[in-house]
Amino acid sequence: MSDLEHFRADTRAWLEENCPAAMREPVRGFDDLYMGGRNPEVDHPDQQLWCERMAQRGWTVPQWPREYGGGGLNKEEAKILQQEMARLGARRPLESFGISMLGPALLKFGSEAQKQEHLPPICRGEIRWCQGYSEPNAGSDLASLQTRAEDRGDHYIINGQKVWTSYADKADWIFCLVRTDNTGSKHEGISFVLFDMASEGVTTRPIKLISGSSPFCETFFDNVRADKRNLVGEEGKGWAIAKYLLTHEREMISAFGAAPAKSLGAVAVENLGSDASGRLRNGILRHTIAQYQLDALAFGATMSRVGDEAKAGQGLGAASSIFKYYGTELNKRRNELNLAIGGEPALGWDGDVYGGGATSRDWLRSKGNSIEGGTSEVQLNIIAKRVLGLPD
Repeated sequence: MSDLEHFRADTRAWLEENCPAAMREPVRGFDDLYMGGRNPEVDHPDQQLWCERMAQRGWTVPQWPREYGGGGLNKEEAKILQQEMARLGARRPLESFGISMLGPALLKFGSEAQKQEHLPPICRGEIRWCQGYSEPNAGSDLASLQTRAEDRGDHYIINGQKVWTSYADKADWIFCLVRTDNTGSKHEGISFVLFDMASEGVTTRPIKLISGSSPFCETFFDNVRADKRNLVGEEGKGWAIAKYLLTHEREMISAFGAAPAKSLGAVAVENLGSDASGRLRNGILRHTIAQYQLDALAFGATMSRVGDEAKAGQGLGAASSIFKYYGTELNKRRNELNLAIGGEPALGWDGDVYGGGATSRDWLRSKGNSIEGGTSEVQLNIIAKRVLGLPD
């Protein structure tokens, strides 16, 4: 057997023995994801157990270096792990902004001390992070942010407000863009700082969306202390880090476009019935679902190929805007189809007969995917300018 064949056999045996049965069931929604933290929200006790077991092997982040809590796997080994988890139906053990956004930025821009302090707890799911980027007057024009960080020697004093801060009310730490200098262009003088959300002066207020709930918050900073040892990169040079991190955020959001575990065609037949040939009766809907499923499969294959081509932790650069745009559009299409398949019960808002309104609420929530992480219009501009090289 080759080394990779040995690795596959060992991986398969370990997963069979250690993945709890409950963690081989499909994820039911965002509330069913394990996100870790000091006070983790546990939907099932095996969520935490599964995370702990995978973290011991470094497989919560299999391609991160071992010295920072990762698995140290090469891309071939990581792909085998992914395949063996899929074969078993094993869930990802941990969903984390620390993994999907902050970690890659720290690996590229952080000091050795910052990597040693922050990356291992991320891998173990011990610290939950949130992102302090958007402000009331600095959304798509993020560089207009006004949250101030005043230099006090060995620390900063931060004052200002962020908005659309996902899970700020549940997060332990924040990676935050602050303005440390106001004398140059708006892209200059921005710094990238980390600090504890339990710090005195931090206040969060949840924002309720039209779907009835949301992960978003308003976040207020009133004379919050942030130690300078948690300044990532150089003071005033945070815009480069912010842009790099955004490519990873867009990759993460694009994953919403992945094909569901159970095909929409099968769900439609269950709900609407089939003809004598076993096909969905409604020909127009059948065609629309088939086109969606082909597009979703092509998108997934492309993401997999590009992921294999990209070096671990390097991101996709401006091309991430392509995947963010298309993935969110696919997610909206899927939710539109779920409404069509579900019929009248899918339009309900409350009550058991309507499944608590999950279908209609998810449809409404999907509209935000084309806004968060940079609007679709902004992504199309980036694609035109930085990927296609079109003139301004």
